[in-house]
Parts: sequence; C-alpha cells; structure tokens
Amino acid sequence: MNLTLTGTADACSPVATHAIGQEAAGTVAATLKALADPLRLRMLSAIASDPRGESCVCDLAELADVSQPTVSHHLKVLKDVDVLTSERRGTWVWYRINPSRRSAVTALLDSFAPATMTAPSEDGNSEDRDIRPDFDIRITHLADELAAEIPELAPETVLSIVRESYTSLARTAKVTGALVPLTERFARQRLADITRDRNHSVPQVLFVCVANAGRSQLAAALVNQIAGGKVIARSAGSSPAEIIHPHVRSILAEIEGDAAAARFPKPLTDDAVRAADVVITMGCGDVCPIIPGVRYDDWAVGDPALASREGVEAIRDDIEGRVRALVNELIH
Repeated sequence: MNLTLTGTADACSPVATHAIGQEAAGTVAATLKALADPLRLRMLSAIASDPRGESCVCDLAELADVSQPTVSHHLKVLKDVDVLTSERRGTWVWYRINPSRRSAVTALLDSFAPATMTAPSEDGNSEDRDIRPDFDIRITHLADELAAEIPELAPETVLSIVRESYTSLARTAKVTGALVPLTERFARQRLADITRDRNHSVPQVLFVCVANAGRSQLAAALVNQIAGGKVIARSAGSSPAEIIHPHVRSILAEIEGDAAAARFPKPLTDDAVRAADVVITMGCGDVCPIIPGVRYDDWAVGDPALASREGVEAIRDDIEGRVRALVNELIH
C-alpha cells in the first residue's frame, strides 16, 4: 500500500515577527560592546552612585591600578556611545551619566548585574535574596563594627537592624554602588534612636512626608541650622523616593554646604517615631504609628516636586518660619 503524507502536526507556520530593527540593533550592540569591560562597568557604577551626581577623573583613577591616561581612554569609549557626558573645569574633567541613558544604566547596574550574581534561596526568603553574597559579607562586617561601638545592644540586635536597613534602602536604590555607606548612615541613625535616653538628651523632632525628597529634608536641615545643636532633627518618608529633588538638593547645599551631599531619602521606622519628642507630618496622612508620649502636628506646606526653583524657595521660606517658631518653643 502506498501512503502519501500531506502534512505533519509540527509543521512550521511562519508568523510576523517584532524583532528590533537592524539600525537599532547596531546601536545597542555598539553600546553593549563598549560596556563589556569590568573597569568601565565599575567606573560607570561609581559615577552613577556618586552623591554629587558626577565624578572627576582623579576619583575614578583610584578604582584600579592603572594610569590616568588609561582611565581617560575607558571614559572616552563610554562617552563615544553617549552613555556619559563630560565637562572640563580647570585641569580636571568631570563625567556624569547622560540623562537620556540614565534609565538604561539603572536597569543594567541595579537589575541585570545583581541577577547574574545571585541565586534565589532554597526557602524563598525574599530578604535573603535582597542581600547579594558580596554585600552580605560587607554588611556583616559593618554590623560587627557597630556592635563593638554600642556594647549595650546585643550583637544579633545590631545585625538585624543593619540587615533591615540595607534591605529597606535597596528597594528604592537606583544603583547599588553606594548602598553600604548609605546603610551605615541609616543604621547608625536607627541605633541612636533605639538607645536614646529621653531624660538626658536634647529635644528630637521627626519630619515625615511621602517621598522624603523635599519638604521633610528641608525642615530637618533648617532645624539643625537654626537650633545649633539644641534640637536634633530627623526626616523620613512613608514611601521614600530614589533621590532628593534637584531644586531641593541645591537649596540644601546652601543651608548645609558639603554636608548636604550625605542626605538621601530614608524610610519611616517605628524606632524614629518612638525616639521623637515631636513628629511633624507634611502631607503624608495618617502613616505614623501612634506612640504614647509623642506629640504630633501636621504642617500644610507646598510640595517641591510640583514647584519651580522659585516655588521651592518660597516653600523653604514657609518652612523656615514654622521651624523658627518650633525651635523657639522647644528650647525655651
């Protein structure tokens, strides 16, 4: 018997494709080729995580034991594919991430890089997945150092605070290069709040807004400037942003000078509320836990995220007037 096969079940049926275009693919390939160097990736991470928003060639030369011309060559490669922009000031050249490429750099450094280095834990613990192996060693070392400075707290308590601080900041970090120093600052603040003795310390005020990227940062900076150490100010956000608003950061620099570079959005914690004598909410609603003995006020001030530079200056003036009245009340 002769059989004629007229078709098969797994025959290929071509369909329309939606692949990236040839020109776009060429551009992406050129960029990926430029990034395919460990030192270039480290320099890119250093620039992206620099609190100044830019890095000097002299800073980047410290990343590896290579000559400055070699560093300049690698930076030129990244600049040629529009990942970086540069500006010469005097004898030095400063580099920053090209604004049009920042989202791509963020995806590469904050998402793709950790994914290639970390395997999910067997028990599916999300907090363990948040701390990559290389960071876990550094975080544990940081906890040991802080525990030695604060003998009144159990080492396991300090380790827990440090790990929680890292995990909280990592959820909103744009890049991971600065996470360890930011974790140290945040953990130190939390540990200071936990060990605060209300009977032998100056009044403490906590300013809370949604993003901790504008008004609460301004209020805290103004308290520290006006009170001269007679009142301590903290700030936090119910849903912290990735960075401080640019207009606000420039005004913070006018208030605090170089110290403003250390400011960053921080999440709200029960420890901060519990340590405060006064909690000032600024447009974040009823997000603060109610702790007995803590005074709560709400300041209806404008949101810098929606304002121009002139508008932010007006908001600062409004907050400054309120801060002066509050500081005068607390120290007299």
